[in-house]
Amino acid sequence: MNFEAIKSIYKFEMARTRRTLLQSVVSPVISTSLYFIVFGAAVGSRIQEVEGISYGAFITPGLIMLTLLGQCIANGSFGIYFPKFTGTIYELLSAPVAMTEIIVGYVGAAATKGIMIGLIILITANLFVHITILHPFMMMLFFVLTAVTFSLFGFMIGIWARNFEQLNLIPMLVVPPLTFLGGSFYSINMLPPVWQAVSHFNPVLYLVSGFRWSFFGIADVNPLVSLGMISFFLVLCLGTLSWMFKTGYRLRN
Repeated sequence: MNFEAIKSIYKFEMARTRRTLLQSVVSPVISTSLYFIVFGAAVGSRIQEVEGISYGAFITPGLIMLTLLGQCIANGSFGIYFPKFTGTIYELLSAPVAMTEIIVGYVGAAATKGIMIGLIILITANLFVHITILHPFMMMLFFVLTAVTFSLFGFMIGIWARNFEQLNLIPMLVVPPLTFLGGSFYSINMLPPVWQAVSHFNPVLYLVSGFRWSFFGIADVNPLVSLGMISFFLVLCLGTLSWMFKTGYRLRN
């Protein structure tokens, strides 16, 4: 394992975050704070509690997950797409750096950024609502697994995308609706039985449900099932990336 190569890629990607601090950190924190203000005032005044939890606290895990998914996918995809766009990807591919080392460097940096922003939002949430974490170990486990998995997913998007339009297609048009419809702002138990069944086909439901369980001990889906779904998606992403590198899919002309 070439740790020097991993460190170089990781440090380069983390340095990009420092150069774009307003866009990378401040912007998502402000956006999430606005969610707390708007939903807490507009919806929270009408829905006092959900399953015994104050509405403001109930939506906190969903808001953190919404930001975490978006940031990890964006950082993971842009990190590999920009070298493709500038042509420097060929220097990386021709260097004595293995596929594993490239993935660990880029994905590790993207996941680190997502976790940092998620923790900042968790701290910020305490300014608006009282947060309790019943299962801190499981919370961090869901947190890290989700960050790594969706950084890998973003990395795949960066390889697949041929232009900036495709780069933003899935993060902008697919992920937000799935997150909003995945129980971020409500419990699926509030839905009619038919829509409850449909919601189980939404993969984001398992992420939000498991993450919320680690906070309050309530879940729409068994937390072990949620953990299994995240692990399955992680393995699926790793397998797909392995195929992409072995075949040179959209990496070599």
